[in-house]
Amino acid sequence: EELKATVLQLRETVLQQKETIGSQREAIRELTGKLSRCEGADGKSATGAWKNEVGKGKDTMGDLPRDPALVIEQLSRTMQTLKDRLESLELRANVSYAALPSDLREMLQRRLGDLERQLLSKVAELEDEKSLLHNETSAHRQKTESALNALLERVSELEKGNSAFKSPDEFKVSLPLRTNYLYGKIKKTLPELYAFTVCLWLRSSASPGIGTPFSYAVPGQANEIVLIEWGNNPIELLINDKVAQLPLFISDGKWHHICITWTTRDGMWEAFQDGEKLGTGENLAPWHPIKPGGVLILGQEQDTVGGRFDATQAFVGEMSQFNIWDRVLRAEDIMNIANCSINMPGNIIPWVDNNVDVFGGATKWPVETCEERL
Repeated sequence: EELKATVLQLRETVLQQKETIGSQREAIRELTGKLSRCEGADGKSATGAWKNEVGKGKDTMGDLPRDPALVIEQLSRTMQTLKDRLESLELRANVSYAALPSDLREMLQRRLGDLERQLLSKVAELEDEKSLLHNETSAHRQKTESALNALLERVSELEKGNSAFKSPDEFKVSLPLRTNYLYGKIKKTLPELYAFTVCLWLRSSASPGIGTPFSYAVPGQANEIVLIEWGNNPIELLINDKVAQLPLFISDGKWHHICITWTTRDGMWEAFQDGEKLGTGENLAPWHPIKPGGVLILGQEQDTVGGRFDATQAFVGEMSQFNIWDRVLRAEDIMNIANCSINMPGNIIPWVDNNVDVFGGATKWPVETCEERL
């Protein structure tokens, strides 16, 4: 700002000096004309003509002598003085104008260079953001189109009456996008429970955080039972809004068998992954019975019963064989289910086609065999 003010001040000074030079030149031209008339005067008639001219016109030089010889001499001195002043002003103007580039050119050049680099950098950033936004939009469009195509294929199958799987439990639910409108819903609800085991196969395609594989909400408590991994936090089991962190690691894009057991007695819980017990704990909502009559949702965390989903907490991937028992299963049974030795449907919530509805673009597909998931 200081540099800019200096440049403007110098420019204004130069313009003022040029205006002064112009006015001085005009005065010199006027004096030169009068001098010529005086030098051309001859005798008395010339003197009379000079007097008449002076009488008619305005006396621009003040009280000039009326004697032509004295007038000529005074005009000559005045003209020489004005010429000297003019030359001095021209010299000062040229020096001031010429001094500007030599004194300030380097600073101005550096400043202009910095501004140019900043402008080019900003343009490059905007171009990168534009390209990134275009890529993200294209990727989201492709995912959406893929989900819609899958939905259309599923609708076509239903219209053709080809909705039955080889077996009622040989299907999976696919949730391909992280949104707040793709989900599955279990038609049956839970009775009052004092213990339970939940097992399911899942394959997550999101990172970090697999989201919410399932949630159970009842009036007055949206977090009655929730399994969630949000962002970089560990997987958490919520019972009556109380939290236990589970040592499970399932965000590698592969199929994993997960089982969670809980009992109201001392709030004891266990966590199994691929048949192996990885963690256990207690004091998770002890002596709290699981309330009946709620809504069981696959793939979304409920903020109210059956709704108010948050896309950032959504599960993205596939799941199958979601079963619930009203007791704590033995570790041997969980291992046998995980290694495909036995097929053991849940006695409270079994995994069957006609008990699972899908919404918002979520789809049902034939699932890989148990051995293929290992």
